[in-house]
Amino acid sequence: MKKVRLGVYGAVTLLLALYVFVESVNLSPFYSEGAIFWALVISLYLLIWALFHFGEFTFQRLEAGMSGAQRPFNYVPKCKFPKVVKFIIAAPWAFLAVMMIISSPLISWGAYRDQLGEVQEREFSSDIQAVDMSQVPIVDQELAYNLANKKLGEKPSLGSQVVLGEPTIQMVDGKLIWAVPLQHSGFFKWLTNMSGSAGYITVSATNVNDVSYVEDHKIKIQPNSYLLHDLKRNVRFGGALFEGIVDYSFELDDNGQPYWVVSTYRNRRGFALPEATGVIVVNATTGEKEKYSIADVPEWVDRVQPEDFILNQINNQGAYVHGIFNFADKDKFRQSEGHNIVYNGGNCYLFTGLTSVGRDESAIGFMMVDMVTKEPIRYQINGATEDMGQRSAEGKVQNLKYDASFPIIINLDGQPTYFMTLKDNAGLIKQYAFVSVVNYSTVGTGETIADARRDYSQALRNGGSSAALQESAETEKATGAVLRIASEQSEKQEIYKLILDSKQDVIFIADSTVSDELAITREGDQVTLEYVETGDGVIHAVSFDNLEFTQKQAENG
Repeated sequence: MKKVRLGVYGAVTLLLALYVFVESVNLSPFYSEGAIFWALVISLYLLIWALFHFGEFTFQRLEAGMSGAQRPFNYVPKCKFPKVVKFIIAAPWAFLAVMMIISSPLISWGAYRDQLGEVQEREFSSDIQAVDMSQVPIVDQELAYNLANKKLGEKPSLGSQVVLGEPTIQMVDGKLIWAVPLQHSGFFKWLTNMSGSAGYITVSATNVNDVSYVEDHKIKIQPNSYLLHDLKRNVRFGGALFEGIVDYSFELDDNGQPYWVVSTYRNRRGFALPEATGVIVVNATTGEKEKYSIADVPEWVDRVQPEDFILNQINNQGAYVHGIFNFADKDKFRQSEGHNIVYNGGNCYLFTGLTSVGRDESAIGFMMVDMVTKEPIRYQINGATEDMGQRSAEGKVQNLKYDASFPIIINLDGQPTYFMTLKDNAGLIKQYAFVSVVNYSTVGTGETIADARRDYSQALRNGGSSAALQESAETEKATGAVLRIASEQSEKQEIYKLILDSKQDVIFIADSTVSDELAITREGDQVTLEYVETGDGVIHAVSFDNLEFTQKQAENG
């Protein structure tokens, strides 16, 4: 009987050990995963002990001809289980139930509302840097994956051994790129290349032709690998057995060395409200690990805060803005569908629109959250959601049936503007689009960014927004003699282009609504104008005065 008891304990222990190793279980009872695990372990071991201690097993060999109702063993209880045993078995499950009750927003809705922290209210035009149109990201994650896959296809021998991992956008040495790890395509490929897979691919976020294969750094540690080469298992058994780990992000330092940045977290209420506490940085080539708090993360690390954590905290703040019993939904808000990772002032942010509960097409503002410090900033802008911006851009080219990528919001001439690419069915960029956030019917498209920018500026002017340009951006003044002037007819009005002798390297553009004097201005006339310079080199005149007429009126007067 003793051998049987030891055999049962041994088999159960082995199965549990295999489960812990394969699933990389968090063993802390203060996380739901660990609490359930320990409740099962305690219950299972106590149950086995009690069965053997308070009863007796008898075994018999089944032989041919014996009744089918007979069993290979029988159990005869000697006495009832003591209450203390039942209490010990029930204790971990009671702890689990209490923690789940504590986790409920019914108990701690204030913690749900306040987890994001105090939100700063800022002006969009003064806080968001004006974008350099040559550096605007045009490659989204889907296109980055396709471009990387095409690059991989250029090396047939390599393509049969590896598959692409998930692309991660990041700033590396001042350049915005997507980094795509190459991972083993199966068990036997891992077994024959245990030193690591063959590097990674970088895709420029601003230039579809800038795709590079980097083979100098192998990727030994990777997701869904085997034994301790598996990323989660490597981190868990490398010192994080009792710690919350999540969000495995592939990042490069400024020298191109690949790392996995794994966020650590703790729960603020029971098993709920996870809060990032720092990162574990894993060298993807060697497996070496360093743990950092949020205040000490290396400068090249762009992400500490998991995106899901931030989005849940935004939604919780909106859902419980006036408590849990706000049945009228007063002032409730939520994130709009979709979000983006953007860079402003060299820092990485999650950027998403906010919409009122029940109103899906109207944005009431935007939220930008620092991906390292979790500092939240809100911009109070009423306008269109990202989805409406996409549909507006697609409507402009509906005859071509292009699909708009998820937009990014940029500061264009001081105005919040959606920028997106327009793709064909093959996922290739065919055009670009700008859509006004405030008035999503104002759309500009073109086969180049510059063309789309000019079309957008024209749409703004046609909408009576030469004044809007003047109000939303700083203007400068120029005076000089007209060297050249010409006009062209747009869909709705006359557009004038002129060059002054005082600024011969630029072309001023002004629509006919700026001044009636444009139509009768000739070469050699002295003029003065106020203008706004945009990021693509286009200079828009927002006021115009022909000094020749002013002087003649003065002489006649």
